[in-house]
Amino acid sequence: MPTPRQQPSDAEWKVLHALWRRGKATSRELLDDLSAEDWAYTTLKTMLTRMEEKGFVHSKPMGNAAQYEPLLARGEAQRSALRTLIERVFEGASGPLLAHLAEEERLSEEDRAALEKRLRASESKGKRRGR
Repeated sequence: MPTPRQQPSDAEWKVLHALWRRGKATSRELLDDLSAEDWAYTTLKTMLTRMEEKGFVHSKPMGNAAQYEPLLARGEAQRSALRTLIERVFEGASGPLLAHLAEEERLSEEDRAALEKRLRASESKGKRRGR
């Protein structure tokens, strides 16, 4: 497994998203899924080898090919990346991140309502725990 501080690169995130959508895939299937990236087959294979060395994916031989699957759970990887973002950009405070999202980004009414509902639920949990 990767170390807690190790984060996928932008290109590795793209591969991981494709794998999370599929569950498992060969490098050819991934190349098809990521055709917008215009990567050479050898580029993707090199990236998959490095991702396996980092513990992001696992390969299993299947005849002349290999099938890849993610070792990182999507939610776990997203939480880790978000924690890193909050530490680096917002000095460890999540409040400024939420303020930025509310002020700078275009949240739909549905997204805003869902966020408010989650904040209220989180606040209720905190009160029940005596925070």
